[in-house]
Amino acid sequence: MSLKGKKILVGITGGIAAYKIPSLIRLLIKSGAEVQVVTTPSALHFVTPLVLSTLSNKPVFSKFSDDDTGQWNSHVALANWADLMLFAPLTANTLAKMAHGQADNLLTAVYLSAKCPVFVAPAMDLDMYAHPTTKQNLQALQSFGNHVIPATSGFLASGLEGLGRMEEPENIVKFLEEYFLKKKTLANKRVLISAGPTYEAIDPVRFIGNHSSGKMGLALAQTAAEMGAEVQLVLGPNHLTITHPNIKVTHVTSASEMYDAVHQDFANSQIAIMAAAVADFTPKNMAKHKIKKGGQTFSLELEATKDILASLGKIKKDDQILVGFAMETQNEIENAQKKLHKKNLDFIVLNSLNDKNAGFKHNTNKISILDKDGRIIHYELKSKNEVAEDIFAHILQLKK
Repeated sequence: MSLKGKKILVGITGGIAAYKIPSLIRLLIKSGAEVQVVTTPSALHFVTPLVLSTLSNKPVFSKFSDDDTGQWNSHVALANWADLMLFAPLTANTLAKMAHGQADNLLTAVYLSAKCPVFVAPAMDLDMYAHPTTKQNLQALQSFGNHVIPATSGFLASGLEGLGRMEEPENIVKFLEEYFLKKKTLANKRVLISAGPTYEAIDPVRFIGNHSSGKMGLALAQTAAEMGAEVQLVLGPNHLTITHPNIKVTHVTSASEMYDAVHQDFANSQIAIMAAAVADFTPKNMAKHKIKKGGQTFSLELEATKDILASLGKIKKDDQILVGFAMETQNEIENAQKKLHKKNLDFIVLNSLNDKNAGFKHNTNKISILDKDGRIIHYELKSKNEVAEDIFAHILQLKK
């Protein structure tokens, strides 16, 4: 009964795989979960409300209001009720709506109001599943912090055979059980994460910055929070949305502000991951007014910023884990190893700008982990959420 007491909202969309959902509901309840079903209108062509209601022992909602009584079915209340939301099956149509914030039915409105973890189990024909827009939409959902249960291969309703079958109900339940087990692994731990760029002011208008979006740091914060940690995220300028209640955000702009914010929380943190792209240099003097164009050249005197990683490495205690990031363009392994040892890190995460679809602004990343014992682990290109899971898996190995 590993899902005992968990409130799971099952969202059913209009795909042929909906016929498997009664079995999924039965397995969820057998595992101890409380289940509430919300469907798109088209889903009811594949499975009846009577069957779903009988198995879940709750009314099934598919509209914003009841046609007979006029009673409003609050999408906000449904979203707040759930410990976890599961879309199964997830069609290409609903996937596109979720990726682009459309709420033209009750189910997608509930999704946009949900603060709980969201899992999706796609199901569609193989060409639809392989289409670039489907891949892009799934990547978008993952970048929002949602979890994708990948489709499997097999015979499809079209008569074709290939990738696109919804994962079997038994395995979907295992995914959810493993999630809740994983969620407890960092309970009562404080995790400090830095993310995003820093902007170093030249004058009131201009600054020195970089292309960091903060997406990798946010994925790390989201993963740590889902594992039960209390997360302090020190975040440089960005356009990201943070919703997890276990993540407390300190917004900063400059390297100096990030230095102060990180040092304020480091002593009380068991794990610190410095994923921010901090400027190495800052203008020595900021102009009080906008600098006017006065010629064909302009000289700017820079001075080094405080080294956040090195300063943390000097005060790190034996029971603390300190992780750094290295973004390199040449001699990647050699440069990362030097940084690892010079700054007293437990391990360093290496990114190379030479890897396609990795690094700044992308939803995917390709990393190598180098630890102080000399091990080097190379990973394939993955979503940044999956990369964050790999990083925390390595942290948990160190803690054993």
